[in-house]
Amino acid sequence: MSLKRQPETSSTNTLSFGDSLERSSVALQLLERIKSALIRGDLKPGDYLPSETELTHSLGIGKSSVREAIKMLQAIGIVEVKRGQGTMIRREPGTPLVDPMAFGMILARGMTRDVLEFRLMFEPAYTLQAMKSATEEDHQRIQQSIDAMEEAIRSGAQTSQHDIAFHRAILHSTHNPMTIRVGETLLQLIEAALETSMRSLPETALKDHKAIYKAFKAGDSAGIQEAIAVSSESWETNLTYEDDTGLSSAPHL
Repeated sequence: MSLKRQPETSSTNTLSFGDSLERSSVALQLLERIKSALIRGDLKPGDYLPSETELTHSLGIGKSSVREAIKMLQAIGIVEVKRGQGTMIRREPGTPLVDPMAFGMILARGMTRDVLEFRLMFEPAYTLQAMKSATEEDHQRIQQSIDAMEEAIRSGAQTSQHDIAFHRAILHSTHNPMTIRVGETLLQLIEAALETSMRSLPETALKDHKAIYKAFKAGDSAGIQEAIAVSSESWETNLTYEDDTGLSSAPHL
């Protein structure tokens, strides 16, 4: 089975997805084999999958199963179908139509203590990462988010989006697609809590953002961690979780 590559390279690899598949859940099995090929390096970004006909014949499955698997890969941003050329493994992950990680975290949202604990672990880590990789443009965006929040508070028009803009500006300053993807999912999960915070404690949120960015600009790792720890005290007032008794209570970490 030949594997086509991007037009700019003349090399050709041979790729085998193994023997024929069993009839149960064949599309999912094909997905698993493609994932394994990517992990092994038999498939690489920019490579084209074997044609629908080749996969059908070599694996002994119907075209409908092949198409189903390709649609799944498209939905999660792994492949791109190029008309007249074939199905290509993306060079970088595309924006998924369906994000399994996001859905998994959303389904776990009832245990908001877990969300809070994850944020307490993840936010300092990505902020430190961003501190090392932020460009001048990134610094401008972070400062602009603080200025916009301050102006909104002054006019009484602040919303969760003003809070999220600050965290998103820092998150994207990491320039790491994996970090950004996880962080964007987290921001979706905490948006409701941030809305509550912006209604009840807007000045506190603004003060916390200024303290975090002051340490960020100074390259002060310990200062960043301390500022986020102080800020976390106000997060906790806006999140509840179900304890073992099924009753809601405020988290204490």
